[in-house]
Amino acid sequence: MESLIYWRDPKKSGAVFGSILVVLLSLAYFSLISVTAYISLIALVGTICFRIYKNIMQAVQKTSDGHPFKEFLELDLTLPQDKVKEVTELVVAHINGGVNELRRLFLVEDLIDSIKFGVLLWCLTYLGAWFNGMTLIIIGFVALFTLPKVYETNKTQIDANLDIVRTKLAEITSKVKAAVPIGKKSEEKKEQ
Repeated sequence: MESLIYWRDPKKSGAVFGSILVVLLSLAYFSLISVTAYISLIALVGTICFRIYKNIMQAVQKTSDGHPFKEFLELDLTLPQDKVKEVTELVVAHINGGVNELRRLFLVEDLIDSIKFGVLLWCLTYLGAWFNGMTLIIIGFVALFTLPKVYETNKTQIDANLDIVRTKLAEITSKVKAAVPIGKKSEEKKEQ
């Protein structure tokens, strides 16, 4: 996966990026059912045509190569139970952690964290007004294939700018915490 994202093999990365981007753009204009049906239909027509072509070639050349997809038909596609169990346990752990964090934020365990969460939600309302969900998924996918490579080539400049941003955020957070006395009380309770 890392080699795809960092474009170590441009042909493979380009093929994966292009095909997934076409599917995502299709989903932006058509329903999931339509896109799935059309892609499956194209794949089925392609394999049927290839199978007929191979049968005709075998008949003309009088060879007995067998089924053209024999190696794929013999592949074991069953999911290993131990891996499925491991992934499921990991997903459940993340879901439980997320639910606990949301409960903490919505029930205002820490006022400052809940206010930050509120500001994030407020910003998301503007983001939702500008973009729909599918557009955000497409932008996220394109960012997945571009930002790691950009970071890899410009690491020193980006790290220097990120340090400046972190410093400014820390200053703002400390000023807000100093200005809000309720935040201090909740921090004192945590320390006790």
